[in-house]
Amino acid sequence: MPELQLAVIDVKPGAAMESQSGLQLLRPRIYGAWREAAGPKRAAAIVMHPASNFMGHYLIAPLAERGVACMGLNSRYAGNDTLLLMERVIQDLGAGVQFLRAQGYDKVVLVGNSGGAALSAFYQAQAELLDIDTMLDGDPANLSPADLPPVQGLALCAAHEGRSTLMRHWIDPSLTDERDVLSVDPALDMYDARNGPPYAHDFLERFRHAQQRRYERVDAWVGERLRQLRAQTAPGSPRDEVFVVHRTHADPRFLDLSLDPNDREAGSVWGSGPAGARGVNYAASQMGRITSLTGWLSQWSPRSRADGPSNLARTSVPVLLCTHTADPSTFPSTRDAWLRAGGDRIRNVDIQGGNHYLAGQPGHVREVADAMADWILRL
Repeated sequence: MPELQLAVIDVKPGAAMESQSGLQLLRPRIYGAWREAAGPKRAAAIVMHPASNFMGHYLIAPLAERGVACMGLNSRYAGNDTLLLMERVIQDLGAGVQFLRAQGYDKVVLVGNSGGAALSAFYQAQAELLDIDTMLDGDPANLSPADLPPVQGLALCAAHEGRSTLMRHWIDPSLTDERDVLSVDPALDMYDARNGPPYAHDFLERFRHAQQRRYERVDAWVGERLRQLRAQTAPGSPRDEVFVVHRTHADPRFLDLSLDPNDREAGSVWGSGPAGARGVNYAASQMGRITSLTGWLSQWSPRSRADGPSNLARTSVPVLLCTHTADPSTFPSTRDAWLRAGGDRIRNVDIQGGNHYLAGQPGHVREVADAMADWILRL
């Protein structure tokens, strides 16, 4: 089988000061690792996440072995989503599609794994009908149809619905002071054993209501703070700033397996059991912990344009969904949201017992690769 190759791809400049590297600002590049399949160039796939490094993704070699060239592509924000703009990430993804087309692949598919699922759907929706002229803060988006060549299909696995959906369902409503990670209302703390699990219906009602209120408060503050900054008229005045969102890992489904039940074990994708999930909630480096105002709007806000199912519904291409049934972070309701959005264009394959990352599950990696390669080559 051909060797793994490095892809170095020039992309368009983004926002001013989006990187501390002058070289990256003046000549921005993204990087990928890809492997061609032996034989004719029948199809190629890109697996990409908004911020995670996918150059070592577990599907690159298995798909190539099955006849589908595959590239794990990184966005310009790999490893740091503080300033990440989803509208810029789809531009990076489009550069990857153009790269594979230049290698002779007419059939290109996006493999949307985990947070890459919503990214893939967002990309294809804009590739089919570009309707974004400005960013959510009002700045020009500088996107063009030439940046976003449409692909021939979307293959999703362990597919989150999108960063805004995760924030809405995972932000901790028991925090009482946005500046103090230790502040807590015990009556709303899902990690206080007095509340469960199992969680009573009344607790869940109060929890979800308070969760939505906190989510909306943060979003309203972001909008007002951005208006305050942009109202400054002196030369060199700030246009953005970063802030901390404490405790963003609190979903009762993590610990109460009777809620949205699948084959998962209690805990988090990053820590097992109640203590592991609680540790993630308080960690300094977790989901959306440090973000800019514009990054919040694009990624985490209810105003984000990058919701997966709603974008998928706008596309016209075939879709494969591989549901990992032991995933502690995607649930039957997640699968159902994708299936409703895809309608008769989507096919679901259950990967029985598959965890989110298929960690320690080489047989399930082969199962996913078999399903994807067969589906891609039949498009």
